[in-house]
Amino acid sequence: MSEEEATSEVAATTKQNVHKKIVYDTKDLNLWYGDTHALKDINLSIYEKEVTAIIGPSGCGKSTYLKTLNRMVELVPSVKTSGVITYKDKSILDKSFKVEDLRTKVGMVFQKPNPFPKSIYENIAYGPKIHGIRNKKILDEIVEKSLRGASIWEEVKDRLKENAYGLSGGQQQRICIARCLAIEPDVILMDEPTSALDPKSTLRVEELIQELKKDYSIVIVTHNMQQAARISDRTAFFLNGEVVEYDETDKIFTNPSDNRTEDYISGRFG
Repeated sequence: MSEEEATSEVAATTKQNVHKKIVYDTKDLNLWYGDTHALKDINLSIYEKEVTAIIGPSGCGKSTYLKTLNRMVELVPSVKTSGVITYKDKSILDKSFKVEDLRTKVGMVFQKPNPFPKSIYENIAYGPKIHGIRNKKILDEIVEKSLRGASIWEEVKDRLKENAYGLSGGQQQRICIARCLAIEPDVILMDEPTSALDPKSTLRVEELIQELKKDYSIVIVTHNMQQAARISDRTAFFLNGEVVEYDETDKIFTNPSDNRTEDYISGRFG
């Protein structure tokens, strides 16, 4: 690609992004686990009501980056960071920014379904109760709305008093998504949410993600490149703690700018 073509392409992408609101903006983020430099000069913008996929080989910093977005990474004692992450223009790494406030706006869904050992109803009502909601009618409405939002209401509406552990793996993961929706977040972080699921359940969750992006900004870490290509609007390719390339998903998968991206996507390494 000539310099003129590259400039034109950047200008076109910039123009397209002008009307998109940035939810998260990461600038010059570095992170260390003790002496291990895990994230190196990360610069990344996450846009509103899109699915952003993060791909890359194991140990490249994908999940670490995801956990900086809700500050879960701080639970590791040896972690230290530099740089800036803003969520809606507020610096979240600033210690004056309360992590509890952040996590009411940013939900998390993990690799393995992790429902609480409680009833389906109590799993969903847990977050609202923590935030002071005690009115049974309001809780009932939140539980139904959240389960409908996670496309599982019809499957469990007559089983709300049953333990969530009695559900299938795919159903449990959608319960976890419903539990996340119950706190009415703006952003949903997903760390390989379908890696423990069968193909049919994976498809249900992928369809759900496509539906949810109408109302939420979603960041998903995935090892499954086909999944990233199917469901995401933008894709970031991480390698050795760095962002090698970040662009619209179609471009990343059909015309990547960096040879390392092409090598990874084509299966030459990783």
